Formats: sequence, C-alpha cells, structure tokens
Amino acid sequence: MLDAAALAGVSPRAIDPHPLRSAATPAQETFIRTAAYDGPVMVFGLGLLRAKYRALAAGLGDAAIHYAVKANPAPEVIAALAGMGCRFDAASRGEIALCLSLGIAPERIAFGNTIKRAADIAWAHRAGIRQFAVDAEEEVRKIAAHAPGARVLVRLLIEESEADWPLCRKFGTTRREALRLMDLGRFLGLEVAGISFHAGSQLREPAMWRGALDAALALWTEAEAAGHRLSLLNIGGGFPAFYGQETPATEDYARTVIGMVRARFGDVAVMAEPGRGLVAEAGLILAEVLLVARKDPADLARWVYLDIGKYSGLAETTDEAIRYQLETGHEGETGPCILAGPSCDSTDVLYEKRPVQLPLALAEGDRVRILACGAYTSSYSSVGFNGFPPLRSVFVG
Repeated sequence: MLDAAALAGVSPRAIDPHPLRSAATPAQETFIRTAAYDGPVMVFGLGLLRAKYRALAAGLGDAAIHYAVKANPAPEVIAALAGMGCRFDAASRGEIALCLSLGIAPERIAFGNTIKRAADIAWAHRAGIRQFAVDAEEEVRKIAAHAPGARVLVRLLIEESEADWPLCRKFGTTRREALRLMDLGRFLGLEVAGISFHAGSQLREPAMWRGALDAALALWTEAEAAGHRLSLLNIGGGFPAFYGQETPATEDYARTVIGMVRARFGDVAVMAEPGRGLVAEAGLILAEVLLVARKDPADLARWVYLDIGKYSGLAETTDEAIRYQLETGHEGETGPCILAGPSCDSTDVLYEKRPVQLPLALAEGDRVRILACGAYTSSYSSVGFNGFPPLRSVFVG
C-alpha cells in the first residue's frame, strides 16, 4: 500500500482507488487503529482525493474541472482541490462564501444552481461571480436585473438517464424552451455563453453519456442556426465511484467521455462538475453494530442496526440507489441482513428490498467499515435528527 508521501511520484492510474483491493490508506488505518472515538466517524484520505483529481484531470485534458462543492463541503477538501488548480461549482450563497473565505478567486467559482434567491444573485455578483445557470424565464429575468451582463448557461432537461441515481424532471428545460431562454437572455443583455446538462449521478460506463450528449448537440446545433454564438459546454457530473460494480479506471473513463464530447462538439470549451467521482472513494465511515435481531426465530434475514442511518449521513440509500460496500472484520459463513439506522423513524431502513450478505458471527459492538462514503454523507448528516449528532469527519494524508 502507498503512503501519502509516495502518492506524488506515482502514476494516477496506478493508484486509482479500488475498495475491493484496498479499503484504506496507511494514514486511515493508523487513525482507525489508534484513535478513540464514540459514535460514527468518517475518515477521509486527502492523498486519495489528490490522486483521483490527477487521474480525472489527465483524462479530461483541457476541460475545466469545477468540483461540485455540495458533494463534500469540508474546508479541508476544498483547500486540497484548490491547491491543485481546481475550480468550483457552488449550489448556494453559503458554498460561494465558503470558497471565497478560503482565498479562492471568484472567477474560479460558478453559481450552478438554477434556483436562486434574487438577493443571493445580487450578492454573488457583487462578490465577483460572473457565471450562472438558468432553466426558466423568471430566473433569466432575475439575473438580468441583479447581475447585469453576467454569463449564463441554459440547462437542458435530460428526460431519460441510465444513471443509478437519475436527476430527471426537477432541473433543466426542454430544447424548445431553452432556445427561447437564449433569445430572452440575449435581449436582456446577458452573455448567453452555452448550455449545461447533467446526465445523472453514478454513470458507471462512458456509454451511458451518449443520450445526453446527443440531446445537447441537437440543442447546440439549433441554437447556432438561430444566431447564437455559443462557446462553452458544461457536461455536469456523473463520474462514478466504486460501489461493488466494476467501473473503468478514472483516467480511461474520463478520456473516453471527453473523446465522445470532442467527436460531437469539436474544440469547444468544456467544463465538468464532478462531485461523487472525486471524493466518494476517499472517505470511509466507521460504524458500530447496535443490535442484531430477527423479528421471528423462523426468519431467514437478520436485522442489523447500525449507529448511522438514512438520517445521519446515508441518505443516498433511499430507494437503495447507492449500495455501499461493507467490511466487518469477520470471516466465515454469511447470511442475508436487512440494514437499518438508529433513529425512531420507521423509514430509517437502508437495504430491505435487496438485503446484504453479512457474516453470521456479526454481533452487537462490532465495528463496521462502510466504504466509498466521502460523498453526500457529512453534508446530509448536519441536522442532528433524533438528537444524534452530526457525522464527525477527520482528514488524514
């Protein structure tokens, strides 16, 4: 295994994190074995994050990487990426303020949420933010009023997605309406720079991008025929993490995707907004088994209750879309288990439709490692539901 100091001199492809082979770096293992902790904790490996960024950047070439801050807004994560030249996609005034507080120049930050308060648009514009996303007439008019002359990208609705976590319906607009918004934006004095889309989170194979790229190309072609001189394509996120199903190595994956983009759009400027694909595999959660029980002695499946659940960090288990891999430290025979969290909410059940296989020896008090948990966990656990404290995070090399 490679330590943090060795990462800098090794090819990114050679250290592309793969939880089946290596679930933790030496620095993470040191913390796990020596630290005293009470309650679940995420142990985040900054060395793994940097290696993943290098691999993604090598594959994407001259595309600009804007890290989706919402995936993990920890200052340690943002500072590490900023030091490598990364740009940032912010979903809120709070995320913009966080980036600015860490010394990141406003021109490296884009306001990517299509749903924004007018006051936040004005604040961001005064702070130096110049790029905004839109998908509705009212939003175009708000930006024209409160961020005059700003650069805007019109977000296209992707109605069909092969992603494990589709992002259909809520964001984006149809091709016909997108063209109208471009006309309106130009009329109101905005710089209509291009289009954006999100093909869905966790696109395990590059081929899963085809439909979204074809839809974007159709809009791009119509827009240029209508007189718009577009210069920027935002392909959004979708870069995958490993959750038990094989995915190509990060650099190979990214190179294939950008090749698909270039085949359609030529040498247009491209930006990408990876979140999960950058941070997920760098974090693992240490959890404790609180109870192992059967509802009836005849039941085949056991219920395994952990000290972390859907409302304390594992929200992405909703509909069992994201299936985290678990390590227990036990060997031997396994059996089906329904995984659940500690809260008094009856929906705090993680995997019931497809129970997980866990060792029969698993018992109360055992420690469990939940792998690839660096994305969308600590931010989802910030409320303190049922009095359980927010998920603690530690950052190691």
